[in-house]
Amino acid sequence: MPASYDPASYDPASYDVAIVGAGIVGLAHALAAAREGRSVIVLDRDTQANGASIRNFGFVTVSGQEQGAVWRRARRSRDIWLEVAGPAGIAIEQRGLVMIAQRPEARAVCEAFLETEMAEDCAWHDPAAAGALLGAIRPAQLEGVLTSAVDIRVESRTAIPKLAAWLAEQHGVAFQRGVAVHRVEHGQLETTAGIVRAAEIIVCPGDDLTTLFPEAMAGITRCKLQMLRLAAPGYTLPAAIMSDLSLVRYLGYAALPAAQALRHRLDVEQPDHLTHGIHLIVTQSADGSLVVGDSHHYAATPDPFADDRVDALILDEFRAVFGHVPPVLARWTGTYASAASHSRVTSPLPGVRVVTVTSGTGASTAFALAEETLASMSLPKGTET
Repeated sequence: MPASYDPASYDPASYDVAIVGAGIVGLAHALAAAREGRSVIVLDRDTQANGASIRNFGFVTVSGQEQGAVWRRARRSRDIWLEVAGPAGIAIEQRGLVMIAQRPEARAVCEAFLETEMAEDCAWHDPAAAGALLGAIRPAQLEGVLTSAVDIRVESRTAIPKLAAWLAEQHGVAFQRGVAVHRVEHGQLETTAGIVRAAEIIVCPGDDLTTLFPEAMAGITRCKLQMLRLAAPGYTLPAAIMSDLSLVRYLGYAALPAAQALRHRLDVEQPDHLTHGIHLIVTQSADGSLVVGDSHHYAATPDPFADDRVDALILDEFRAVFGHVPPVLARWTGTYASAASHSRVTSPLPGVRVVTVTSGTGASTAFALAEETLASMSLPKGTET
């Protein structure tokens, strides 16, 4: 805690830590603080989970994360998910990743990846073995598959509410929902429900770039993505599925020199997919239905409308990997904060941190990032990571 913190100066209704935002980043910080024995309150302007944290795959992606600190955060966050999932009643819906290499250039990227430290618990399977692994999935082109045993998947729509409920019931975290925070000062927050006092404050604004500390959000924009749910295909996926387009998007692969040749080929063969930031992720829910995406479009204020042409491109890649496309059951858009870096942590005031994951990897990295934030709360004003 800050050196100036005096417990006697706070009344019994005060908290050690107040967190603004009940998405996965806010909940991760609540867990980290509660595990340190701190009293915690979480405030959110929505009455239920509604943002990026539930509009995604629930895919806790380790393989393919940017080499170095981000990859290590993903490994640690995956471990924490496994620690809390059972006690919180959160089902691990899928385990592992199958990266389907459709082109020789994609195979080269996978082989280069296997030479890095990030390839722990990963393996390559040639076409014959890959075909047996894929079962009913029949890609139009197949050079082999890269498998990873470290990735996991939860159902975001239920996992986030269950995590919050468990934090309240088992860790004593207080929640105020439907309450907007309109001002933060050292030691207190002004909200639509009155004043909340806390020794330390952590603001997790997601893609709200203007309400609190807009100066801390400079250079961050918003990314809109389109996603779909398809009817159950009649078989069980061996794991979450990705394809060649993912190899030029996820930095753990894309930053490898071998990825340049694949990108050049995709520039020729699938320019529209690259223009719309499309790559394929397919996960499967307990009822057998498939969550499929996604695309990436950037703007300070993205429009709320889904473009059918973009969905058609996503399904085009799905067809190339799976063959038959099951009926579409639902379509939606999501948004998240986006910048060149993985995340941004700033200290605009003593005892205050503003924490934003700026890469769409909140589910994959937030738990570890939260531990780092709590450990840094004695850092001086102006620190950024």
